[in-house]
Amino acid sequence: MTTPNLENSLHIQGSGMTHVGHVRERNEDAILLDPTGELWAVADGMGGYGHGDVAASIVIDNLTLIEDADQPEARLEQQITAANAEIYDRARRAGQTMGTTIVASMILGDVAHLAWVGDSRIYLLRDGRLSQLSKDHSVVQEMIDGGLISKEDARHHPDRNIVTRALGVGPTVDVSFATLPMRDGDRILLCSDGLTACLTDADIAQIMEKQADLDEIASELVQRTLDLGAPDNVSLIIVSAAKG
Repeated sequence: MTTPNLENSLHIQGSGMTHVGHVRERNEDAILLDPTGELWAVADGMGGYGHGDVAASIVIDNLTLIEDADQPEARLEQQITAANAEIYDRARRAGQTMGTTIVASMILGDVAHLAWVGDSRIYLLRDGRLSQLSKDHSVVQEMIDGGLISKEDARHHPDRNIVTRALGVGPTVDVSFATLPMRDGDRILLCSDGLTACLTDADIAQIMEKQADLDEIASELVQRTLDLGAPDNVSLIIVSAAKG
């Protein structure tokens, strides 16, 4: 799917895919593709059968309620916080464990306003170089920050799937933010950890920098993950900026 953001001086297009993978019985991820080209999001639900997918859907549904583009960070925080409260209350009443990560990008005036909770990620490909814009809320990221393990060690660490923040696990949630002034040729990737558990940053960069249709790039990223076993659901959105 590709959609233009007609309000920006840069032409914004996006494409997204989600796949159950080879091991899970149910896809507990959810993605948001905005027809206006402004709002994009990937949620990775947690909590087992029938729970994680509900949590992911709740946060995506809440984000779709954003109507006023003024103060984008405040709007994102408001809806993510509302989703957290809804998920937490629903899980508590049902006596269930339910949660989700979220990565979101709201693009206004050629600036991408980014928000995230958990270990789903946001990347930027610019001038052939891939950089991670989000910072994982995870046990292994804390180990990396403390100098206990390397980033490569983290890929294979037994605690690599343990997050330190997620929506729905507590009555409040701390949302992280960043802003990115976008340039001609930029490509942003939002993805669940089902992708990054299988593909290295070098793998991702090699595919994303191809001069191909965004749908084809999204499909190749998912297919490469499937070729490597895809033990988890895999979801992604690619957003590109070009001079109109």
